[in-house]
Amino acid sequence: MSAIPAAGRTALRAARRSRRLVGGLRVRLVVTFVLVALVSAVTATALAYRDARTAVLQRTQNTAVNDLRERTAVVAAGFDLPPDQRSLSWFAAKVSEGLGARVVVARHQDLSAVSDRYADTEGRITAGLRAAVRAGDGARFQRVVWRGEPYLVVGMPVAYADGDRRASGLEVFSITDLRAERDDTAALLDSVRAGTLPVVVLAAALALLAAGTVLRPVRKLGRATRELAAGDLGSRVAVRGHDELADLARTFNESADALQSSDTELRAQEAKARRFVADVSHELRTPLAAMTMVATVLEEDADQLPPDVAHAARTVGAETARLSRLVEDLMEISRFDAGAARLNASPVDLADTVRASLALRGWTDRLTTQLPPGIRVVVDRRRVDVIVANLVGNALRHGAPPVTVTLAASGDGWVTLEVADRGPGLPPEARERVFDRFYKADAARTRSTADDDADRAVPRGAGQGFGQGSGLGTAIALENARLHGGTIAVAQRAQGGAVFTLRLPLRHTEEEDECGADQ
Repeated sequence: MSAIPAAGRTALRAARRSRRLVGGLRVRLVVTFVLVALVSAVTATALAYRDARTAVLQRTQNTAVNDLRERTAVVAAGFDLPPDQRSLSWFAAKVSEGLGARVVVARHQDLSAVSDRYADTEGRITAGLRAAVRAGDGARFQRVVWRGEPYLVVGMPVAYADGDRRASGLEVFSITDLRAERDDTAALLDSVRAGTLPVVVLAAALALLAAGTVLRPVRKLGRATRELAAGDLGSRVAVRGHDELADLARTFNESADALQSSDTELRAQEAKARRFVADVSHELRTPLAAMTMVATVLEEDADQLPPDVAHAARTVGAETARLSRLVEDLMEISRFDAGAARLNASPVDLADTVRASLALRGWTDRLTTQLPPGIRVVVDRRRVDVIVANLVGNALRHGAPPVTVTLAASGDGWVTLEVADRGPGLPPEARERVFDRFYKADAARTRSTADDDADRAVPRGAGQGFGQGSGLGTAIALENARLHGGTIAVAQRAQGGAVFTLRLPLRHTEEEDECGADQ
């Protein structure tokens, strides 16, 4: 998988920051605070406007009704009924004089008089109000909008003043202009609206302050979590206060302490296990050397021994050789685990190196090779030999001919070495575990009877991946590939059989090119 370009990484980081800014907790807190403040301000404005408007209109209505009632009572006391047009006009004018700028309309049966003869009253005094005044015995009022302007119309019947409250048939209406009250309530609404913006700004500032107070420990906890995930098991957060965030920080520290304790214990156990394997392998080398010498002598003289004794001698020799390989493999694995394995790298022609490895084991005539010359890489020849011996040895033992070895250089700075066979291949579960230590896929691949000599041809450190081997060969091959900065993959061929692919970089960095003594 190719690396992401620098520009792509920058864009990816910018996108992540943008997502955090858009969907972050700080933004949500600020938006929530602002929305709450805005809704509160709008609600308060609406309630204040409604109450103020109601209060202003109620005061105006009460004043208009009381003024009309009092002024009518004063003027009607000396007014003779039934009136004519002239007296009715005088009545309307007198009532209007005591009401200021209000227009007064007096009606008696078919007669009608207006205090301001230029005023249009027909559009402002509705038929419904007239009917209500005519049918009732008290003051009635109605707010109307005429030509886009608000007015308050108050009407009341005039009763005889003889004590029995009989209707006289005289009706009085006053028209009050409500534009001043409308302007007052509008000014109040504007002032409340003007105060909404400071309220929202203050809410945003308080939200930022609250978000900082809440998110600061959350950011510290997130930073500590990332450090813990990166391997810094000593990362902790300071616990302040006794709220939920403090409980969360305390729980994180307790979890980190438990994880660090477990990690320390596991590392100690792993180190002990590695030392045990290394010590056991080292201690076995001396007696195994003696056993190998004795087994070699017995095998050389096996033809002169009785058949049963000869078979036993050959069996002891084979098992001693296999035990020696296992000990060498264990020591090699312990070097990788301890980080002591080093590359003794030098520029080589990889095709020549592979040919030499195949020729050393007498496999050249049993393979189909495509090894173009001129592919030069910086590798450790011995470790490449171990990889080739393991992959090709496994193909010969457990696969079926033809076994092909193909070397190729790709244009992306890598070189690949494929080892393929036409055997039964590997099932999916075996392919997933083929590089595990001590894993043997005995049932996955068959063993050729002509390949028994291949067990003896595997060099020191090569191991065996399947069947009669130690189960460490493929694991050692993969570790050697990784030590070069490469890898090994396994797949199933469409035509049948397994294919192992070794990928190595054509060039190394300076650190990878350093040569050290192989331990």
